[in-house]
Amino acid sequence: MNLSSSTPFRRAVLSLLVTIVCTGGSAAQESADKPFLHPLFTDNMVLQREVKAPIWGWAPPGTKVTVTVAGRSVRATTDPQGKWMTRLGPLSAGGPFTVEVVGVKKVVLTNVVAGDVWICSGQSNMEMGIGNVERAQEEIAQAIHPMIRLYTVPKTIAFQAQALTSGKWEECTPQTVSRGGWGGFTAVGYFFGRHLNRDLNVPIGLIHTSWGGTIAEAWTSAQALERMSDFRAAVAQVEHMASTSLDAAAFARLTKEWYAKNDAGSSTDGAWAATGLDTANWKTMDLPQNWEKAGLPDFDGVVWFRRSVRLPVDWIGKDLMLHLGPVDDYDTTWVNGTKVGGVDDWSTPRDYRIPAALAKSDRIEIAVRVLDTGGDGGIYGRPDQMKLELAGGGTPVSLAGQWHYQEGVSLKKATPFPQNTKDNPNIVTVLYNGMIAPLLPYGIKGAIWYQGESNAGRGGQYRTLLPALIQDWRARFGVGDFPFLVVQLANFMPQKTEPAESPWAEVREAQLLTSMHTPKVGLAVAIDIGDAADIHPKNKQEVGRRLGLAAEAIAYQQKIEYSGPIYRSMETLDARIRLKFDHLGGGLVARGGALKGFAIAGEDKHFVWGEATIDGDSVIVSSPSVSKPVAVRYAWAENPDCNLYNQAGLPASPFRTDSELK
Repeated sequence: MNLSSSTPFRRAVLSLLVTIVCTGGSAAQESADKPFLHPLFTDNMVLQREVKAPIWGWAPPGTKVTVTVAGRSVRATTDPQGKWMTRLGPLSAGGPFTVEVVGVKKVVLTNVVAGDVWICSGQSNMEMGIGNVERAQEEIAQAIHPMIRLYTVPKTIAFQAQALTSGKWEECTPQTVSRGGWGGFTAVGYFFGRHLNRDLNVPIGLIHTSWGGTIAEAWTSAQALERMSDFRAAVAQVEHMASTSLDAAAFARLTKEWYAKNDAGSSTDGAWAATGLDTANWKTMDLPQNWEKAGLPDFDGVVWFRRSVRLPVDWIGKDLMLHLGPVDDYDTTWVNGTKVGGVDDWSTPRDYRIPAALAKSDRIEIAVRVLDTGGDGGIYGRPDQMKLELAGGGTPVSLAGQWHYQEGVSLKKATPFPQNTKDNPNIVTVLYNGMIAPLLPYGIKGAIWYQGESNAGRGGQYRTLLPALIQDWRARFGVGDFPFLVVQLANFMPQKTEPAESPWAEVREAQLLTSMHTPKVGLAVAIDIGDAADIHPKNKQEVGRRLGLAAEAIAYQQKIEYSGPIYRSMETLDARIRLKFDHLGGGLVARGGALKGFAIAGEDKHFVWGEATIDGDSVIVSSPSVSKPVAVRYAWAENPDCNLYNQAGLPASPFRTDSELK
């Protein structure tokens, strides 16, 4: 419809009240280096409806600023730091209209609408563009939605909270939705916005601010993280580095000092890179693989790997190439006690030249120091990537197989590792500073969040971290407990034949608990629409739809079922356990045959697959091998085989009843 002709909108504009608020800033943020109007405010923008939506900018102190909307004007004077702010509204949904701002210059914004604005944030599954989804070209061709508006925040790393970002609002068209890196505008955000625009018939603004492979604490402010003991030291280090100018040489010096101080293998006496080191008491590990799967579960820190390799006779005295494949996160590599390379990126294959002077005999010794700062760690690529060969090519010598290894230091026992924000987004606070702070306090309806893969292995910590992030954002946007909608991690990786522990399941549990115990938090379960072979599943349409259902229930108070079954309680019945659920959605359903995905354990805490049946609004689980069951788990794996739904067609969230046993 033509929203500009809507009678309620005309009434709202005619009764528009504009409140002028002069807001102080720090002396370091003088108006001289700030624009008259913040770059968030451009043609085509969406102002949040039904609130007093802020508009702000900078000018010399004492400057008079006039804002005009629909023929009504108000005046303000900038504060001593040169900042001014207006609050427009409340406005009813509608548009387009014009906003005129006059001070040191005149700015006229056209094609502005009032509607609902949503922040779209997280890591790569939020960043993934529409060009990478199922039926991508068809979806792009149909993306003609003049009342959906798009804004992308550039990737920015910062030690301190920034006032500015750059970008512009654009109407959603096939051209604008497909523009940008990695397939265009966020696919999850687009499908979510499309769902709401179609169902609610109001303009939708989407502010995309995400970065692939990033940790949640990077998106959280220093003030929020300081309340958590896990992050205080890291926050203090970032604050120190914010006041220190570090060039590459200085950063390298700090890193070397950290290794020498904390890592047993990097000390001056008997360093583990030395030739002839006795590794008889070291353990062994088959490489390549993440060390969490090979004897070092939940270990973040330094691990040393060593291997002695016999060279073909005709290789002696010649330049060689050493290939290790990718290493998670940082490596430093030595051959015969001499450093030959090091890379600080988890995804880059390592390829190092060994000069002829290091290949003087028929045997060389390779030492690799690996530092993992979170999640999986180790030398983890394909076996064919680990090899040694002549610099000019030829038949290689495989390095896959057994290596000696020894832990150097756990990060739990070390001082914080030096961080350099120049090109590393995985540092506490730096993405909040660079990609959230510049948006404050733009008027928003809520936020959608797809993140957690990079916090796998720290699920217990994520139980506290995710609610802290949510509360942090809510306080800083200043619009109360706005709806915050979380995508639970999708299924990924090969399926396991037996019940086992799962770092991904623990993150899903943290996401579930956050949705249960934090007001106005919704959960879009994606346990059935992932891809075993691709961490970026392509069915983002269904993710957006499920987020849209959660928004309609939580943000718009519609009486709809928006969630699959959620575990509520258990009851022991002799050799069986009865499970009860919320969000029955008309009743429980086993999709595609017999119910599966349930494991059961007795007092020994050894889980085996259970026999599960639906009994009215409950599920009963048992096993012939468990006579006195105490706990049940459902879909507790990276990629579980599970099929519990409700009649509304939504999948049950993975859960466990034994958290207290952990």
